[in-house]
Amino acid sequence: MHISNFTKKMQQIAPRELKMDYDNVGLLIGPEKQEIRRVLVALDCTSVTAKEAIEWGADLMLTHHPVFFRGTKRIAPDDPATAGAYMLIRHGIGLFAAHTNLDAAEDGVNDALAEALGVQNAMPMEPDGLGRIGTLAAPVSFGTFAKTVEEKLNTAVRISGEIDRIISRVAVIGGAAGEYALLARDAGADVFVTGECRHHEALYAREMGICLIDAGHYETEKTVLNRLIGRLHCDGDDVQYKVSEYEYGPLRRL
Repeated sequence: MHISNFTKKMQQIAPRELKMDYDNVGLLIGPEKQEIRRVLVALDCTSVTAKEAIEWGADLMLTHHPVFFRGTKRIAPDDPATAGAYMLIRHGIGLFAAHTNLDAAEDGVNDALAEALGVQNAMPMEPDGLGRIGTLAAPVSFGTFAKTVEEKLNTAVRISGEIDRIISRVAVIGGAAGEYALLARDAGADVFVTGECRHHEALYAREMGICLIDAGHYETEKTVLNRLIGRLHCDGDDVQYKVSEYEYGPLRRL
C-alpha cells in the first residue's frame, strides 16, 4: 500500500475537516508514493518511538501529536522536539499525524476515553465533535468515580470538588482541555474529566461548581491507540500495524 492510500484510509477514520485551525495533521514526513508494509502507532514521535520504528522495520509512524507544530524551525538530533523526526528522516520512515481531527472523530480519542470510564450514550458536547458527554450506569459519589478513573487509566488523578457529591453526568476531553470546563458545565455535566488543567482553569471550575478530574495527558489519550489499530485493520489489507511497546508518559507516580 502506498502512503497516499493510507491517507485516504485515515481520512475516513479522522476526517481532516474536523481539525482545529491551528493544527498540523496529515503526512508530515515522506513521499505519498512511498510503499508501506509496517506502521508503528504511538502518541508521540520521540527518540524512543523512532528507535522502535527503526528496529521493527516500520515504513511509517502514525502519531496523535504532530511533531512539527507552531512554526518548527529546526530538525536536529540534539533538539528534543525533533530528534525523533530526525531519526525517521535518516532511515526513510514516513510520519503521519492525526490530532484534533482524531479527538473529534467518531470512535476517536474522546469516544475511547468515555468508553474506558463507563460513560454511556456519549455524545459530542458541540456540533463540531468537541468532547463527549454521557451518563454513568448508576449515580456514584465523586470520590468513588475519581478512584474508578485512576483504576481504569492506571494513573494518579488530581481533583477539584466535593468527594461526597453524587454525580451521574460526565463530560470528557482527552489531553490538555481544562479551558472547556465551562462548556462541560453548560452541557449539563456534573464532572469534567480531562488530561491537563492549569491552575486558573481549576480555580474557575471550582467557582462554577463543576467537579474536575485532571487524569494526565498521556493517560487520557493512550486509550485510543488499540481502537485505532482495529479500525485500520478492518479492510483486510496486508499492512502490519503495532502500538508502540516502549512509549511511556513523561510524568509518573512515585
